[in-house]
Amino acid sequence: MTTTAFDDHERSQWAGRAAAYQDSLASLCAQPAEVLLDAADVKACTRLLDAGTGTGTVAALACSRAAQVTAIDAEPSMLALARRHAPDADVRHAILPDLPFTNDSFDAAVANFVINHVGDPAATLVELQRVVRPGGRIAVTIWPYPPPPAQQLWGRIFDAAGVERPPDLPRLAPAKDFSRTRDGLSELLHRTGLDDVRCDTITWIHRTDPEAWWNGPANGIGTTGALLQRQDPSTIERIRYQYEQHSTAYRDPDGDLALPTAALLASGSVI
Repeated sequence: MTTTAFDDHERSQWAGRAAAYQDSLASLCAQPAEVLLDAADVKACTRLLDAGTGTGTVAALACSRAAQVTAIDAEPSMLALARRHAPDADVRHAILPDLPFTNDSFDAAVANFVINHVGDPAATLVELQRVVRPGGRIAVTIWPYPPPPAQQLWGRIFDAAGVERPPDLPRLAPAKDFSRTRDGLSELLHRTGLDDVRCDTITWIHRTDPEAWWNGPANGIGTTGALLQRQDPSTIERIRYQYEQHSTAYRDPDGDLALPTAALLASGSVI
């Protein structure tokens, strides 16, 4: 199995957190699901691999298109929810970039906000190409850099609360990283062998309950959660206060948050 320290951190960070993710940030990540499947040309009878299925949102949507869906994830708690949400999919445990499938097993593959959670994005894309037949399409989404307002909000909150960023939070090795821009993601797909590469920026307003937006990091979800969980109780109180102050500007009249956000969606054809 080919893993890095970054991969090990990700496994630890997501362990047992599927329910917390489902109740907080899953709806944010679900937004591009339709266009992601369109970019991979998923339709009836398409043999689709949903890599990093999470709670199974993309897999369930693909099943509704009558695709033949295989969904994988590294986290057992995610698989349990994926099996409930996508009962018609073949849901299996697997850890990228090592897939338990033979060459050309699928017509298409998708990875919704997964490339940003693996220690070797290029190796992951190469492996996805191995299991997709020539002419099939692979489509991926990532969060862009600079981050959109929804993600910038947490940075402003931590700054206002005086939280220092620890230097030891795991990051990709520079040789394995890539620019989180349209050009950077396109270049990664080209470099790993995909043809007819397309990359677009998707923008939307994420509407969510303020407690749900707080509870994701409060339950250790993502980099924000890893940072929040390192704080002592008094610092968490300061962060919560700043959260209330800074999120006010995004509140609808009904009290929900309306957060502008964006993602990069890239796809390419297997040669």
